[in-house]
Amino acid sequence: MIKTRSIAAGHLAAVFSILIWGTTFVSTKVLLEDFSAYEILFFRFILCYIALFLTHPHFIKTKNLKEEILFLAAGFSGVTMYFLLQTVALTYTLSSNVGIIVSVAPFFTAVLAHFFLKGEPLRPQVFFGFIVAMAGITLIIFNGSFILKLNPKGDILAVLACLFWAVYSILMRKVSELDYNNTDCTRRVFFYGTLFLIPALMFSDFHLGLVRFSKPANVLNLLFLGLGASALCFVIWNWSISVLGAAKTSIYIYLIPVINILVSYLILHEKLTGTALIGTLLTLAGLSLSEINVRKKPNVEKVNI
Repeated sequence: MIKTRSIAAGHLAAVFSILIWGTTFVSTKVLLEDFSAYEILFFRFILCYIALFLTHPHFIKTKNLKEEILFLAAGFSGVTMYFLLQTVALTYTLSSNVGIIVSVAPFFTAVLAHFFLKGEPLRPQVFFGFIVAMAGITLIIFNGSFILKLNPKGDILAVLACLFWAVYSILMRKVSELDYNNTDCTRRVFFYGTLFLIPALMFSDFHLGLVRFSKPANVLNLLFLGLGASALCFVIWNWSISVLGAAKTSIYIYLIPVINILVSYLILHEKLTGTALIGTLLTLAGLSLSEINVRKKPNVEKVNI
């Protein structure tokens, strides 16, 4: 009975994280009206770090330089570059576009895991699913640049964000083998992520602009991104993986595009065209085809989101 309850809690935790992550693109889009991409990330990371420190005020004492480099590289790829590219992409394209494109990150992760980790071999189903998903992404990009006359730069930046997330996932797979506290590991990664963001802030028009914080919407969205989407969800998601396993937990990742599309339509009133809907279906179909192979292998490499 206790095991059943733990499994049920694991599923609920995964769903909760996905519901939060599926709306972060919309929340960021709202903040971009008063904040730059760099400012949003800086305040978000600071809030996340403070929250994690207050939750578990302990510091990791790494055993050697190699371990520290793992945290450093994970912070640069998965926090600084991933979030920076994702946020900047939102200044050029629709939040629904970004939400769908970044959901393809597991494909890139699977490819890198094949070469850099002792994981499962890439089977035909994975490649076929990848091709179908790429066809969907192409339709989404075509929809943005042709029908809506938008600069496809945002869609390209979103794809690059996927690549950096794949690198981050490989690094975090190594970090998980160090057997440190999950909350402490997450905080260390965000520390380096914030540190690497500082040089970008120096070349941007970053300023505190306290007047902007007088708007309740800005404060609530920043708290949502920093405390909810970053601090809480990263810890909860990792706990869910420890209960359900990476294969079962990762299935929920594919709900992100659906959630994002609905939220973007309801809140931002972004237009849903036939091309975008077909691209969405193809992307989800490709991800599902790839997941067939993942379910057959319980020891598939972990994808951290």
